[in-house]
Amino acid sequence: MPFHKWNTLVGWLIFATATTIYLLTLEPTASFWDCGEFIASSYKLQVPHPPGAPAFLLLGRLFSLLSFGNVTKVAVLINGLSALSSGFTVLFLFWIITHLARKLVVPSDAKAGNLPPASLPPSGAQTCLILSAGAVGALAFAFSDSFWFNAVEGEVYALSTLCTAAVVWIMLQWESHADEPDSARWLLLIAYIIGLSIGVHLLNLLTLPALGLIYYYRRTPKPTLAGSLLTLGGSFALLGLVLVGIIPGLPALAGQLEVALVNSLGVPFNTGIVLFLVLLAGFIYAGFRVSFRLQSPRLNTLMLGFVFLLIGYSSYLVVPIRSSFQPTINENNPSDVLSFVSYLRREQYGAHPLLYGPQFDAQPIGYQDLAPRYRRDLKSKTYQEILPREQEPMYRPEDKVFLPRLYSSNLQEYQKWVPDLQAGVRPTLAQNLTFLVKYQLGHMFWRYFGWNYVGRDSDIQQAGVVTPFGPARSTLPTRIGQSFAHNNFLALPLLLGLLGLWYQVRRARQDAWVAGWLFFMTGLAIVLYLNQPPFEPRERDYTYTGATFAFAIWIGLGVLGLAAVLGKVVRAERLRVGLALALALVIPGILVVQGWNDHDRSHRYLSEDFAKNLLDSCAPNAILFTNGDNDTFPLWYVQEVEGYRTDVRVAVLSYLNTDWYIQQMRRRAYRSAPFPLALPATAYASGTNDFLPYVANPAVQRMNLREFLGLVKDQNPLLQAQAPAGGARLLALPASSFFLPVDTAAVKRLGIIPADRHRQLVSHLDWHMGESGIEKKSLVLLDLIATNNWQRPLYFSSTVNPDDFLNLQPYFQLEGLAYRLLPLRNPAPSTPEQVGYVELDLNYQKLINTFAYRGLRDDTIFYDENNLHFPTNYREKFARLAAAYLAAGNRQQAAAVATFCLQVLPNAAIQYDFYSPQLVPALVAGGERARANEILDTTARQAQQVLTYAAAHPDGSISEDTQATSYLTLQSVYRAAVQVGDTARAARTLAVLRPFLPTN
Repeated sequence: MPFHKWNTLVGWLIFATATTIYLLTLEPTASFWDCGEFIASSYKLQVPHPPGAPAFLLLGRLFSLLSFGNVTKVAVLINGLSALSSGFTVLFLFWIITHLARKLVVPSDAKAGNLPPASLPPSGAQTCLILSAGAVGALAFAFSDSFWFNAVEGEVYALSTLCTAAVVWIMLQWESHADEPDSARWLLLIAYIIGLSIGVHLLNLLTLPALGLIYYYRRTPKPTLAGSLLTLGGSFALLGLVLVGIIPGLPALAGQLEVALVNSLGVPFNTGIVLFLVLLAGFIYAGFRVSFRLQSPRLNTLMLGFVFLLIGYSSYLVVPIRSSFQPTINENNPSDVLSFVSYLRREQYGAHPLLYGPQFDAQPIGYQDLAPRYRRDLKSKTYQEILPREQEPMYRPEDKVFLPRLYSSNLQEYQKWVPDLQAGVRPTLAQNLTFLVKYQLGHMFWRYFGWNYVGRDSDIQQAGVVTPFGPARSTLPTRIGQSFAHNNFLALPLLLGLLGLWYQVRRARQDAWVAGWLFFMTGLAIVLYLNQPPFEPRERDYTYTGATFAFAIWIGLGVLGLAAVLGKVVRAERLRVGLALALALVIPGILVVQGWNDHDRSHRYLSEDFAKNLLDSCAPNAILFTNGDNDTFPLWYVQEVEGYRTDVRVAVLSYLNTDWYIQQMRRRAYRSAPFPLALPATAYASGTNDFLPYVANPAVQRMNLREFLGLVKDQNPLLQAQAPAGGARLLALPASSFFLPVDTAAVKRLGIIPADRHRQLVSHLDWHMGESGIEKKSLVLLDLIATNNWQRPLYFSSTVNPDDFLNLQPYFQLEGLAYRLLPLRNPAPSTPEQVGYVELDLNYQKLINTFAYRGLRDDTIFYDENNLHFPTNYREKFARLAAAYLAAGNRQQAAAVATFCLQVLPNAAIQYDFYSPQLVPALVAGGERARANEILDTTARQAQQVLTYAAAHPDGSISEDTQATSYLTLQSVYRAAVQVGDTARAARTLAVLRPFLPTN
């Protein structure tokens, strides 16, 4: 059978193998982080966070149609899009490796015949060697840690990596057919896919330098270093043109023309957009006319490439079109060209210095206005400038440096990586480079690279790399050594990849240069561009799968290098190839065996159950305030896709700082009525009341909330204060203490007071706001609390940052996983650990009879550190309920609650944590002393293991957060032992704690 048929057949077998495993380990519902948002947005073609992913959404929508109305299958189908995309990525990688391997296996024949390598058929042994290289490299990448993680959830990274693999493979196809008359069709296909990939993720653009080198080397008989560098320069220019000139540039030009025409000539809205499209079409037409007149195939191809790029990029039209219909997920409301440009530029996320700029110690010498921003004014039929203008700080030239890596204000975090960094002392270039090398490159790239091809320590954030000479599992803390994510690949993938790199550099230096630039651009260049600060809320390894993709090429070519090394001792060609394949296949085998249990999500329902449990914590027609991402996006999924509890309005507190989101909250969403707000939209407009500083008024010690809102509504001079540096006057907070009168008779008629709390009803809420001022989101909360007048239940998710509670905790009632605000004052003092009054019957009903805990008792299901936050939340609520029953004298019920908690959250599946010892008093009261002792002993041992290991390994392999958590857990064990009179265990725990206690 000819080589190309073998190549096709084996490639599809590799695809089938990878895809089958992805489907077997696929998560059946929405994962945490952005997956819930993307699945919900795909299902109804809504508008997710900037810059959006319209091409992904369109494909996700097509996949969701295969559910045929069964909404519970939508998530797994869209997750399946990632699995299928990943399978095709592996397929293209296989063909990329076999293409490059063939050039290495038959280079001399190709040169002799003066033909491209693809024209020469390899022998049977050569065919086997080439296919072995492709199979080993493709499978090694298929089961690498980060790529496998992306393959089993509904996120953009799997599809983005497919686009990367596709354009590299297509470029190699062009290389093989470059002398054919119609070879330009391959380049046009690349332009189209790059355009499409913009609607997925921008990472695909980083392949342009590598593609440019392939073009240069194929078209130039005698390539030179100067020519290579010139090609790279042109590729970077093209990258910048697309990234800046086309993606946001064309819409920005359209927006500028639109504002100029509407405001100057009084023409209707969108006239400028139409004129811009006419001019763009005219430019394209003129370009083609010139190419025909000059008989220039290159210019014609260039114009065609531009058109195909625009056709792919046109998927972004989905964003303003769908936004104009005001869907329930409509982030930033990019319904017109001006807001669409802001959406594309991700302006809400701010910027950071890259090659030149200020460092953390630089002090602004003033502020300069940025470009004006406009909004449509339907009354005047013009675009009105948004005032005040956004400003950026200005710095002295001597305060700006080259390569400012130390720019964030978090000095303490920087000092962990640059110990000699000092406050008030300007960082040196050496210190900036130290942070770049140690943290940004070492910790945030090479560590992730090691996870994929060397080994991973655990699932704990900041986890290090496991080397072949690392400690045995049995010597590690349970949390690390017994973690499914503790994977040791013995560095074999790394070693084989380095062998492949060496072999390619020696035999085909130009191809090695191409692969090297692909590795650099999709890995190290991203590190330089992101300029990450010294703390991230989660690991970012998924960003660098392009680099692990590129290295997998060398892993595959390492099979050729291995065969060459074996050739020195094994003369028989077939035996040598067989041995090389057998040895190399160990690598993907190790990756599969080690990685299966921590990448298998096929029985994980935690995010969906948590979302439904949180919604079920709320009374009908409630308003629920959430924090963001993990306590919001799963809720969006179950509401938007499964239609679950759509009477509850989910409100993201951080979004309430924006005018577009407040406007959305003032509209009905499914069964949820609009926000009842008294302040008009102008009071929440962008640039208005973004922050109300506290400016004490001696005449106002305590203020009626409704009167305060009335003054805000009228922009009353009594609230106005002078902004710093002589800026415009703004509204201020005149008092730190507020009160809100309560119509107790009306509240009683609403029937919202539990039977045992009537005596706690107050005639007014009285609380201290603090003296630091409030953001717009807090103003919205105050408006809602005063205007709602207890008609709709108001809840805060228990995951919300306590700083957003506005010090209203004395009026909170714990209901399941949320705190309800009621005009009832808790007789017990509120503490950070004990927030809200525990209503016994209500919480028992929710925690025991209503909530779902699927899979949490199954010790074969893997939950990483991010997932484990949510079972911890459950444990806390069980402990609170058991303690409340115990305080009420109901020992039997307290023990029953604790026992139920241990049944649904056993240590074997969800390791004991800080809240587990809080179940001990209830167990002891119920006569279960042995079980209580087991909790104390096991929890103490596991926490002590972490602290002991961290003390013996001060290299940071155990993060400070993990150490602090272990320390607090030991404190919890100590308090529980004291509470139940177990002096022996209390003494032992105190002995472990003593080295960590303050010496004074």
